[in-house]
Amino acid sequence: MIASAQGQWLTSIFFLLFIAVSLGLTFWSIRRSQSASGFYVAGRNLTGWQNGLALSGDYMSAASFLGIAGLVSLFGFDGLLYSFGFIVGWILIVLLVAEPLRNSGKYTLSDVMAYRLRPRPVRAAAAVSSVTISLFHLLGQLVGASAIVSLLLPIDASTSIIVIGCLMISYVLFGGMVATTYVQIVKAILVFAATCFLTFLLLSRFDFSVSSLLTAAASASGKGEAFLSPGLYFTNKLDLISLGVGLVLGTAGLPHIMMRFYTVQAAKDARASANWVIAVVGVYLVMTTVLGFGAAAIVGHDKIVAASKAGNSAAPLLALYLGGGSGTFGGEMLVAFISAVTFATILAVVAGLLIAAASNVSHDLYTHVLKAGVSNEKNEVVAARVATVAVGVIAIGLALYAKTLNVAFLVGLAYAVAGSANLPVILYSLYWRRFNTVGAMSALTVGLTSSVGLVLVSPAVIGAKGLIMTDLQPLISLTNPGIISIPLGFLAGWLGTVLSAREPSSEDSFVSLKVRALTGYGAEVSTKAH
Repeated sequence: MIASAQGQWLTSIFFLLFIAVSLGLTFWSIRRSQSASGFYVAGRNLTGWQNGLALSGDYMSAASFLGIAGLVSLFGFDGLLYSFGFIVGWILIVLLVAEPLRNSGKYTLSDVMAYRLRPRPVRAAAAVSSVTISLFHLLGQLVGASAIVSLLLPIDASTSIIVIGCLMISYVLFGGMVATTYVQIVKAILVFAATCFLTFLLLSRFDFSVSSLLTAAASASGKGEAFLSPGLYFTNKLDLISLGVGLVLGTAGLPHIMMRFYTVQAAKDARASANWVIAVVGVYLVMTTVLGFGAAAIVGHDKIVAASKAGNSAAPLLALYLGGGSGTFGGEMLVAFISAVTFATILAVVAGLLIAAASNVSHDLYTHVLKAGVSNEKNEVVAARVATVAVGVIAIGLALYAKTLNVAFLVGLAYAVAGSANLPVILYSLYWRRFNTVGAMSALTVGLTSSVGLVLVSPAVIGAKGLIMTDLQPLISLTNPGIISIPLGFLAGWLGTVLSAREPSSEDSFVSLKVRALTGYGAEVSTKAH
């Protein structure tokens, strides 16, 4: 436990305050999420800055707030690489995806894929891929959340998973995208403000000299100058490159991130949203990196590892020390606030993941595959709410089963699947006239199976450091499959297209899709403002 009994009371109070605010936003959002447009995309009434803040909140996960600071505190320079990967992917989104996606689709990524291809098989395959991505991401967040909450409060892992899961279901079930959006905005402001405050307190101890901070961190780490050089964490250079490829290319295929571009009024707002993310998240990631070096310098390697072997305790422990130390009111107050902010990051991210998965099940599988597009809006919203509960319960069950496992690789796997399966179909659909249904099915199938399959035979799952079969030798040395599976996804999409018969309807629809993507002519419009 990091906090004392007094700190736990303060943490509990902050937790309850955030839960009360978020449930209040959910109650306020109920009547605004009754229609399909309101439930899925907040009626398309968000401005660029609102959606940008919500996207930033979606992106500022516990993995970034705690994970990056923790990695940097233990391994120095190598922790920076996650920051670079997370933000570079947004350049691709601004240049190639954001505006065309907003104009071309309706509620999910599958809408873009199905616009010019045979809709039922493509939607079915894309929905399976997207739900798989969301579940991997969701499972990692819930299991990570249980460890963090157990670290800060006298609550066991199973109870924390159930509580967080039920809150997640409540936000989406009753408030839809409207509630999820405003919870994410509040969370983004809290996280950014808290990170700024901690960074200010930290740098003030070193006379605002980053050089002095880095020198102190290297000295306290016990590794000297090696702490400021690559190689302490990523010993396999090819695995490092593979992780970077997955993070950069996978971002543009994440369903819970991409569907947020449907929530704005026009394509220019989609571009503005992405620019807001680059600015806000870029500064935030720099600060989390600074906090990691600060934790190494002030808290020390041994104390961080004693609280959490993965380094997740680095940021809360740093807050405790910056506030005056354990037992002081300032230290306990600051760590309680940071703990509540961490809790807020988890709730906001899991809500975004859940609504994306529920949208794929209800809009793609139920409405367009099972009902062949003839379901009415009321039934679709009912199906979305049922899917919310079903996916939420499945995620809670899986997280309870996996709560003792090291599932850190699941987030990286989600990015790899997104880049291997979803991204090739999105880009080919938007930019290649010859692309057809066979190519889409090939890319989705090969991308999904190769990324998941490669992880199942990697050191992350089998071998001495794996989850199961620790006495066996892994078939590949890579824990991050992106460098293999992403090219395979693109190659499968190309081969499937050129080796199959031409699809005149797809090629004819390419022109209208191009006009719609570039001009917005025929794009979905916003509903009544909130």
